[in-house]
Formats: sequence, structure tokens, C-alpha cells
Amino acid sequence: MEITEVRITLRNEEKLKAFASITFDDCFVVRGLKVISGSQGYFVSMPSRKRKDGSYQDIAHPINNEMRKKIEDKVLDAFESELSKGGVPKEGVAEEEVDMSEEMS
Repeated sequence: MEITEVRITLRNEEKLKAFASITFDDCFVVRGLKVISGSQGYFVSMPSRKRKDGSYQDIAHPINNEMRKKIEDKVLDAFESELSKGGVPKEGVAEEEVDMSEEMS
């Protein structure tokens, strides 16, 4: 399974630096990944939902370390590339709104 596309939507928040969508084999998309600024640098958080008890549960996640590293490397490379191009962080726009407008153009 290959990652064939990564889309980055920059954010200007204290810890949340970007949303990401990844496409596998040009036929399956996972949205809602996040690039987070942590105490040891940037990391990728998998899509999750908040449970009734306040905890978070991953919606989709890799089941082995090799795939987790591949996803992290691709997403962080795309994030750094977007930053180096002078990408402007979006403020107050949900990832879904951004993705839909980009796909409609």
C-alpha cells in the first residue's frame, strides 16, 4: 500500500499546525490527520473522535510501526514543504470546508 497523495491545510494555532489528508493507491482517502507541535517537535496525530467519557478514540490508525513511520514521514515532509513555500495558515476554517472548496475548483 503506497501513499500517493498528501494534502496539507496549515493552521495558525498554538499546538495544531496543520490538518492533513492522505490518499492510498490513488483510491482511498483518510482525512483528519493533524500535525501537532509537541515538546519534542512535530508529530502526526491520527483522526479521532471524542467519546462520551471525554477520552479520544482513533478512527483510523496504522497497525504496525513501519506504516506509522511511513505516514509520519510523508505527512511531515509535505508539511515542511508547504511551510517552505510560504503557505499561509488558515484561521477559523474547518478542514472539511477547505477540502471541499479545493476539490470543487
